[in-house]
Amino acid sequence: MVYINRELEEEINKYRDTKEIIAVVGARQVGKTTLIEKILEKLKLTGKKINKLSFDDIKVLKLFEEDIDNFIERHVKGFDVLFIDEVHYSKESGKKLKYIYDSFSIKIFISGSSAAEMSIHSLKYLVGRIFTFVLHPFSFSEFLSAKDERLAGIYKKGSYKTEILKELNKYLKEFILFGGYPRVVFANSSEEKKKVLKEIYNTYLLKEIKDILGLSNNFHLVNLLKAISLQIGGIINYNEISSITGLSYFDLKRYFNILEKTYICSLVSPFCTNKRIEIAKSPKVYFFDLGFRNVCFDNFSEERPDIGVMHENLIFSELIKANLAPKYWRTKSGAEVDFILEKDEELIPIEVKSTIEKEKITKSFQSFFEKYKSKRGYILSSAFDKRRILDKKEVIFLPFVRFISYLKKNQRI
Repeated sequence: MVYINRELEEEINKYRDTKEIIAVVGARQVGKTTLIEKILEKLKLTGKKINKLSFDDIKVLKLFEEDIDNFIERHVKGFDVLFIDEVHYSKESGKKLKYIYDSFSIKIFISGSSAAEMSIHSLKYLVGRIFTFVLHPFSFSEFLSAKDERLAGIYKKGSYKTEILKELNKYLKEFILFGGYPRVVFANSSEEKKKVLKEIYNTYLLKEIKDILGLSNNFHLVNLLKAISLQIGGIINYNEISSITGLSYFDLKRYFNILEKTYICSLVSPFCTNKRIEIAKSPKVYFFDLGFRNVCFDNFSEERPDIGVMHENLIFSELIKANLAPKYWRTKSGAEVDFILEKDEELIPIEVKSTIEKEKITKSFQSFFEKYKSKRGYILSSAFDKRRILDKKEVIFLPFVRFISYLKKNQRI
């Protein structure tokens, strides 16, 4: 499988020569180990002596946990860089990594598939000694680099018209159906993509969540994932989900917490300044990867009624990958804007439309503009690329792909 340059690599490289431990966390199969090994290859070229270990090797794990002094003799002394993969398998990793960090001049990289377990066993002991980075499945830009390198080059430059936009939208259609897990992206057929996604889904259920929650079976979890996959973009109704899954309110909150910490889905809070007229508490739910979402209820049809919320989920996941924290806005009378960004003391509304016939500004969008005096906002679809001035405020109509490229370039949005 060809290595695709990850956007996170550039960020991590800023800190590869600092003292702090670098931790890369994320869901299974997103490429954490591959990313770190690529960074280590470049460090090796500078003459660094590197030791790579994995705690899925029982002998290595046992030595680390039971005889730290001899672990250090064998794996730390004489090396400039130490990389420990699957670090969450060790219940004592935090304390022992702190000891190594404080006692020896060695750069440490660690990775693990679960922030839930890593936060318990590692990160809490390493405050002030660690930089943590989250690796998600491919962004659309990374996906495009894997599918069509020349088109990706044009896309990154940002100068293209209708025919290129059509090509980009064709790839976007595949991206929202099957998502950005690297192994899925490189699969040769739709059937193979589905097979890989099902394996990721089953592995995630069997090896990740069951262990963390101490489950004897997957029944409730399977029902929960299916229920929320059918409700993306909607406000969570805990009573309804409890009825579907058989889980109590307390258990639902616990399950959602683990689903967030294992990078499967995320709850988006409402933006609110007036509890009397605006929704203040009820979150919405989105998946980090649409391929994983679609495998939860086994639907990969191209023509489908949920394409609108899929585009909405797409924008959510790309905002998250750009290190932005979107909220949504809704009044008790029903006015709603899909996403609100709080950036540089400015409130930026974003509306997502699957189809749009003309540059139409909804009453809800206009209402937010008037209430919060936003200077600009975005209305996204598959086609339009225009700007309008609304009472001296800028409303920007953009195709999904162009908006996403703005995020990747760190442009002012």
